[in-house]
Amino acid sequence: MDGDLRRAAVVALVGLGRSPDSRDRAAAGQALAAFAELPRAGAVLLDLVLDAEDTFVTRTTTEALLRRHDRAGLAVVASALAVADDGHGDWIGTAVHDVFGIFAVERDAALRRCEELSRKDDDRLVRGARALHELLTDLDPVLHPVPRA
Repeated sequence: MDGDLRRAAVVALVGLGRSPDSRDRAAAGQALAAFAELPRAGAVLLDLVLDAEDTFVTRTTTEALLRRHDRAGLAVVASALAVADDGHGDWIGTAVHDVFGIFAVERDAALRRCEELSRKDDDRLVRGARALHELLTDLDPVLHPVPRA
């Protein structure tokens, strides 16, 4: 991958994420989620998950991060969840349900990643990972693996 192009994309999306228009911020959150492993993207993504003006930004950004199905996406969501107010927490929970409520194998993989995150040195990340783990544990996904005979 071209690092210069990736950095340029992040710079452009960070600018869009600071827009006064919530639709721009939501679009930036969705697109910026693809770059969640980059430090500059992670800080802005955290702000977008906790958007002070529109929880639509919270939900769309959170869903995009969770759909990555990786540590970087879960870490941003967990960090936000640790400090989220009740309203943001509810929308984060809705996104968790929407992303992980279908396939048990995806929910179970996310549970394992949350357990890994809860062993880190960052207190905020640990609190959020535990809260996210609890949300995931409360889910009963629709589709479970078929047991082998």
